[in-house]
Amino acid sequence: MTTGLIPGGQPPEPTGERMPHQRHEPAGPAALPSDDRPRSSVITARAAASFEPVGRSVATARSFVRDTLQGWGYADIVDDAVVLTSELVTNAVVHAGTHAEVLCLRTEDGVRIEVSDRYPEREVPLQDSAAPMGSPDRESGRGLQLCAALATRWGVDYTPTHKNVWFQLDLPARTVGTRAAGPALPADLLPLADGRVRVAVLQVDRKGTISAWNEDAEELFGFPADAVVGKPLTELAAWPHTPGTGTGIAEAFQLSRWEGTYGIRGADGRVSHVYASHLRVRDTGGEPSTVCLLVRDHERAVLQTPSRGPATDQTPSGDGQNTDPFEVFIGSPAPDDLDGLLQRTVERARDMLDGDSAFLLLATDDETELEVRASTGLPSARQRFARVPVDAGPGRYGSARMPAVHDDLAAVPGAVPLLTGTGMRSVVTVPLKVEGRLTGSLGVAAEAPGRYTNEEALRLQFAADRIALAVESARLGELERLRRGSLSFLVEASDLLAGTLDRDQTLALMAQMTVPTLATWCAVYTIADQASEPDLSYVLHEDEDLIDGIKSLLSKISPPDPVPTPGARVWTTPGEVAHQAALRSSMRSLGLTGGSTHQFASGIGPTLATASAVGGETVVLPLVARNRVIGMLTLGKPTDEHFRQEILELAEDLSRRAALALDNARLYSERTAISQALQRSLLPPGLPQIDGVEVEVIYRAAGEGNEVGGDFYDLFPIGDGAYGFAIGDVCGTGPNAAAVTGLARHALRLLAREGLSGPAVLERLNSAILDEGDRSRFLTLLYGELRPQRDGSAELKVVCAGHPLPLRLRQDGTVVAAAEPQPLLGVIEDLELYEETVTLDPGDVLLCVTDGVTERREGTRMLGDDGLADVLTTCTGLTAGAVAARIMRAVERFASDAPSDDMAILTMRVPEILPEA
Repeated sequence: MTTGLIPGGQPPEPTGERMPHQRHEPAGPAALPSDDRPRSSVITARAAASFEPVGRSVATARSFVRDTLQGWGYADIVDDAVVLTSELVTNAVVHAGTHAEVLCLRTEDGVRIEVSDRYPEREVPLQDSAAPMGSPDRESGRGLQLCAALATRWGVDYTPTHKNVWFQLDLPARTVGTRAAGPALPADLLPLADGRVRVAVLQVDRKGTISAWNEDAEELFGFPADAVVGKPLTELAAWPHTPGTGTGIAEAFQLSRWEGTYGIRGADGRVSHVYASHLRVRDTGGEPSTVCLLVRDHERAVLQTPSRGPATDQTPSGDGQNTDPFEVFIGSPAPDDLDGLLQRTVERARDMLDGDSAFLLLATDDETELEVRASTGLPSARQRFARVPVDAGPGRYGSARMPAVHDDLAAVPGAVPLLTGTGMRSVVTVPLKVEGRLTGSLGVAAEAPGRYTNEEALRLQFAADRIALAVESARLGELERLRRGSLSFLVEASDLLAGTLDRDQTLALMAQMTVPTLATWCAVYTIADQASEPDLSYVLHEDEDLIDGIKSLLSKISPPDPVPTPGARVWTTPGEVAHQAALRSSMRSLGLTGGSTHQFASGIGPTLATASAVGGETVVLPLVARNRVIGMLTLGKPTDEHFRQEILELAEDLSRRAALALDNARLYSERTAISQALQRSLLPPGLPQIDGVEVEVIYRAAGEGNEVGGDFYDLFPIGDGAYGFAIGDVCGTGPNAAAVTGLARHALRLLAREGLSGPAVLERLNSAILDEGDRSRFLTLLYGELRPQRDGSAELKVVCAGHPLPLRLRQDGTVVAAAEPQPLLGVIEDLELYEETVTLDPGDVLLCVTDGVTERREGTRMLGDDGLADVLTTCTGLTAGAVAARIMRAVERFASDAPSDDMAILTMRVPEILPEA
């Protein structure tokens, strides 16, 4: 379907050549009236849509016309327009088999709708033809009859390529200035309001951002306009939305009109309950936005739309025919999906009885429990799929199988478990039955007591009888889709488990995929080796507040036996122990004594909520990988709930995939731990404190810790006030590179402390590297000796063997190289190296880096030595740590990709000498 909406003005002419309209008007009773619409009528809006020649297009067309007219505020003629459009589009897409084009034109007096098809070969009625238009019982051909019965004006236009049927519906006459009116009431029956009623006016743009905020809004919520304009309304709104069931705030802003209750967080942090009326509008540029009118909730009568009148069994339409009561209650078209149908049902039921909330529950297969599937007006804590028993107590008022009216729930607490703690006082509930079998329950509740009588119960039961079969049909369709969705679930689970090699993340994924899709809570036990006991590694519950209680309970009882037999087996211990602990806790709270003492009486302390959470069926599935049990997956349900067989089969398939992923993560974690331990051994344990010289090192290893080798650094005392420092880079990674790294670092310390000069140390290290033979690697190395001087300066003797040159930053901001390049190590046997002397004056900085810094790339660009020098010039007056940090930030910002090489930065700075006071 394609749609277009054009504001204001006359409809544009279609593109391309088009023949003049040919109007044919048969004589006699069935004559088609001519188009006598006044040509001076101003078209204020236009909406168009095109529909493919498939059956589902009829429902889509009905929805398009309904939404368009409701958005224009023409609710009085929506039903007639939908019926006529449905018949005409059916003729086009079903019987004629062509595309249908629907055009809606809004005028000041009503609306004109045109339905065009592309089947001009159909028989053209002639003026002298008095043939009847067909029997009303025929499957097709009723569109023109309905137009004659319902429309104010209508007609048919023909062209060589199109057949166009149009009809016009005028708005009903109303008293000038009156939209709705109520009877005169005594003063004591009028709604209560404050001394001054404040109406907050907000405007929200298409992205949900506040664009306007009036003075009354400031008074009601405490925020000035400049503090909230430009922020999303979701930051302030406490939306009463049950996840997965109701209309969220984002969806509400997309509706042409919305009315209801939610909360606004004020400047003091408190939530004020407000009643709101939303209207979606467009500005002159065509941009949509939503105007929100808000009043205090107890002043809702200022904005609230008057409730509709009582529903009747048969509602006559404009042509004297009866309308299906199902469509009267649900609306046409009915939603195709179960959730949409249930949500619209509870919303219409709430509006029909003028209630504050409504809920719908579906029965389980054995008709012993009802689970919440849709609600409106209830707190978000009333989660979907929460279960309540069908027979909660003796008598008809304790069973969902019979209609029931409760005048005041405060007098019978727990009569409707779903409403406990919601503030609802009166409620009416009716059953949904199909062929005498209970399939669900529908209820409407109000905050005031005594709101409902048997008359309202009969009206609600009538509605429930009309929708029960449609709900059951949609539920069976959903079950079939769920079965077919099991394969997609396993494919997605496999992808997620294969995407990580981290053990902890694998455990978390196992639990998160299980809860709440397969179970209410789960626990994962792992087994390190065959001689080890199962260890409780991860616990998850759909209610986070219960996780600690379940973990405490499971940690105090013996884990299940690691049996490798495939399939789920029942584990009754958690439920039994939780039940015993809850019983003892209840007895202590009542001041009762007696009963056997249990070893779990102290220390566990599971609450009644924990006992309820684990009191249902608990099953254990083995995690078997490579012919060994490496753990167990435990799934649980709350009190009195049991697993369906298809859920257990799906969980078994999941456990096989999870076991292999967990074992792969274990092997990878062991390898990573070994690699990281070796990497740490190749770096110095710490840096010495040097009087008169600031030293800072930053080291960043590339990769994920699975490779060793690469860059290294060192700083160590030599003796007699001198310190040796080195920074190097071994060619390659892995064990061979790590061997050269370890050899270089330890050899440097040993040779330097023997009193050898820098060139002699490097020449002997070069010989040692070459002695490694095939395991040898090239090595670039910057080695030097540092001696602080009494005058506050520092003397350095440096040898740069194939390494990036060290840079010296003077106090005046100039940067120069502090050494000359010489051959790298591990290539030739006879090296002739020499050392250079550099004196760092107070305030000077020496920067040493590895090639991972200078070779940082972004496409074809590279940071290089010049780029590094440019960054260093901006570091005048900074400490050694600040210089290293600024260099690292510049390197990371140079490219968006993660570094592909290790990086090491060594900075040394001689502090400035402060003048004596």
